[in-house]
Amino acid sequence: MAEKTHYPYRVEPQDVDFTLRATVASLGSAILNTAGIDAYGKGFGVDVLNAANHSWVLSRLAMEFDTRPEQYTDYTIATWISDYGRVLSTRNFTLTDAAGRQFGRAVSQWAMIDLRSRTAVDLSWVGDAHADAIVAEPSPAERPRKIREVHPTRTSEHRVVYSDIDFNRHVNTMRYIEMMLDMLPVELLTLDAPLRLDIHFLHECRFGQTLRIGCEERERAALFEISADDGVAAVRAGVEWH
Repeated sequence: MAEKTHYPYRVEPQDVDFTLRATVASLGSAILNTAGIDAYGKGFGVDVLNAANHSWVLSRLAMEFDTRPEQYTDYTIATWISDYGRVLSTRNFTLTDAAGRQFGRAVSQWAMIDLRSRTAVDLSWVGDAHADAIVAEPSPAERPRKIREVHPTRTSEHRVVYSDIDFNRHVNTMRYIEMMLDMLPVELLTLDAPLRLDIHFLHECRFGQTLRIGCEERERAALFEISADDGVAAVRAGVEWH
C-alpha cells in the first residue's frame, strides 16, 4: 500500500508580500511543484509523458489556507493520489509547519492531453500501470467547486507575454491567480484570515492573446472569469476569506 510522500520547503524572501507572509501564489507554486516532483519520482512525470507527446494539465484546483506563514518559516507538503479516473486524476496535499500543525490543504484534479491535438487523452492506462501509487485516504478538503456563472462588476485586460507561459506553452496557473487577485483591494489581500480559492480551467490561453479578466466582488469574497480573444470563458475562479 502506498503512503503519502513529504517534501520540505521554506518561505523565502521572493515568496512573501510586504506583510512578510507567503503569498497565495507562492504557496500555490510550491503545491504544484510538489505534484511535478512526486509524479517524476514515481515514474509518470512529464518527462515520461512527453516521450509519447502527452503531458499533464491542471483541470481544477482548490486551496485552503488557515494562515499564510511568515518569511523563513520551514514547512512540509505531503502529497498523495486518491484516485484515477478515465478523464481526471485526483492529487491531494496538506501543508504543516515545523511543529506539525496543519495550516493548509489542497485538492487538484489533472487531465492528460495530446500535445499535437491539444485534446484530452484517456488516462485509464496510468491507473492500471500505477495503481500501487494510490493512497487509501480521502481528500483533506472539499473537492474543487465549479463556478457556473460570473457577473463582473469590473474588468481589466492583459496581453499574454513570454513570462506568463509554462512548459505546456499555455498560461501558468499562478499567473492566472495573480491577475485575478491583483483586481482586489490590498486590504483584503493582506488579511491574515483563513481563505479558500477554487479555480477551474475550461480552455487554454496562449502567447499573444489578449485576456479579459472579469471580477464580481462580494463582501470578503470574489468570483472571476477570464476569457480570451473569442470571448469564450477560459478560466473561472472564486476566493473567499472566512
